[in-house]
Amino acid sequence: MNIPLWTPSSTYIEQSNLRKYESWLQNSKNLIFKDYQALWQWSVDNIAEFWESIYQFFEIQSSSGVIPPYLNVLNQPSNEMIGTKWFEGVTLSYAEHIFRHKNIDRPAIIYQSETQPLTEISWKSLESKVLTIQNYLQEKGVQKGDRVVGYLPNTPDTVAIFLAVNSVGAIWSCCSPDFGVESLAERFQQIEPKILFACDSYHYGGKIFDKLSIVKELSNQLPSLIDTIIVDSTAWELIVSAKPKQKLNFTAVEFNDPIWILYSSGTTGKPKAITHSTGGNLIEHLKALALHQDVQVGERYFWYSTTGWMMWNFALSSLACGATLCLYDGSPGYPDINILWQFAKEAKVDHFGCGAAFYINYMKQDTNFFKGNLLKIKTLGSTGSPLPSKAFEWIYKHISTNVHLISLSGGTDVCSAFMGGCPYLPVYSGEIQCRMLGADIEALNDEGKPVYGEVGELVIKEVMPSMPLYFWKDVENQKYRSSYFEKYTGVWTHGDWIKITQNLGVIIYGRSDTTLNRDGVRIGTAEVYNAIESLPEIKDSLIVCIEKTDGSFFMPLYVVLHEDQELNEELKSKIKAQLRIQYSPRHVPDAIFEVPEIPYTISGKKMEMPIKKILMGTSVVKAVSLDAMRNPQSIDWFVNQNIN
Repeated sequence: MNIPLWTPSSTYIEQSNLRKYESWLQNSKNLIFKDYQALWQWSVDNIAEFWESIYQFFEIQSSSGVIPPYLNVLNQPSNEMIGTKWFEGVTLSYAEHIFRHKNIDRPAIIYQSETQPLTEISWKSLESKVLTIQNYLQEKGVQKGDRVVGYLPNTPDTVAIFLAVNSVGAIWSCCSPDFGVESLAERFQQIEPKILFACDSYHYGGKIFDKLSIVKELSNQLPSLIDTIIVDSTAWELIVSAKPKQKLNFTAVEFNDPIWILYSSGTTGKPKAITHSTGGNLIEHLKALALHQDVQVGERYFWYSTTGWMMWNFALSSLACGATLCLYDGSPGYPDINILWQFAKEAKVDHFGCGAAFYINYMKQDTNFFKGNLLKIKTLGSTGSPLPSKAFEWIYKHISTNVHLISLSGGTDVCSAFMGGCPYLPVYSGEIQCRMLGADIEALNDEGKPVYGEVGELVIKEVMPSMPLYFWKDVENQKYRSSYFEKYTGVWTHGDWIKITQNLGVIIYGRSDTTLNRDGVRIGTAEVYNAIESLPEIKDSLIVCIEKTDGSFFMPLYVVLHEDQELNEELKSKIKAQLRIQYSPRHVPDAIFEVPEIPYTISGKKMEMPIKKILMGTSVVKAVSLDAMRNPQSIDWFVNQNIN
């Protein structure tokens, strides 16, 4: 029997935002639901009515002055999601919705870095800085629809710059300072920015990385720029110390106007410039953060991220929920592996989030931090890759028996999650708690039929407000359509294998485009990693399945070993036994190779598909953009290893 690791108390349920929303539905709409599943079913069966209720419940403010402020909730082209319009007639400002929570009782931001101790930034201070940057942008003629880009670390200044850009109706796009110049140029050249805000250096792992030469080269490659501002330079100090010429004001844009541009990983070809809507992201984030993560007014929200990951944008919206945004800039392992937990303790974080890799790596360390360090964390979030069952169990054994563990899965595509937490439901080992409200998720088999209790292709059957408006300069939405809608007409195919469990939770099995196929049986790469990376000898791994020219398949496993370990026959047998016992004989690789490093994208994803292409004979130039990699030298080992 599947026993929950955590079950919410009646108090936790009754005090949740989700319960407040349900009570509001009963009082305002005369709608009553017996459980979460019934509420979810209503939300996907009645898409327009559901999203209108979210708009009303969160009191989203329109500047249109019209009552009601929208002509319609949903205007969708027949048989297609692309081109859908939401809440036509609504004009609003995301930044204005952030600042409607300003107060003198709690800070707007709590910040710490490798070089700066814990610091609180008041709403007054944040508003003042946003105003001075707004004045500068207006002096430079930045208007609604112009693009302003950042090459910046995760600091309060970056938040202030974004809010100022948004306040004048301009479109934001940002990359973290670990990006190389070619990767930056590939992204920013597409959108022709007017202003570049950049850092001249950044700190990570106790080291300083000089970026001034990259900024200069990037500026030269962006002919659309009228100005480049180095944060902390004299020019920057003149901007933020200037006497304000007016009060902070907000330029309203259409609900369906762009707010920011995010990018696909860029592992193959030019990164797609995914353009997101202002109202769509605001309404989706309020739903996801307030209802599914239960972020409440006055709480403190932290998600460890760089500015180049969509979780940075997502976390910003905790401010729109009335929370304090907590930021940490630096390595999660410097000066020691407990730094983020120590920060959470000192900052009194209520909601703590990291990539799944952080928890997996941390649980392998020999640490006694949590003995005597009981944190007040209410929810513990994980995303980026599947969180294995062992990590679930380790968290409840070593960190807290009373924390609400929320595993999320979504992506840059929607700047949110399709599946996540629910304050009503138990947490089961290895399972995401639920399909989120308004996300009509199904698992489809090869015949395109919904399946439960078995692995299928993740699809979204109904449109969501946070789906992209378009890809920038994508003629007739060709790339948009080919990315999600080629397999099933009118249905979004996300590219993940999932299983909807008997608990109506969800297990992610990895990307469907890198899914392993042995004798017609699908195997998610996450299963292999879960099994072998729990072995003390294994530091990291990567597995692919090669379709050979003779129609056969070859499934090699590549491993990185801890120091003083040797890939001998004994260890190979141990790896194979682990996979056979924990999963099945089909999970056992055809060969095991030791490699110096596993290739990763800058955003921390294993590069399974590019390595697969290289091994099948594709040239490196065509298979991968080296500048979009965290460790491009790792590719060298795989070159000339053609096994076709």
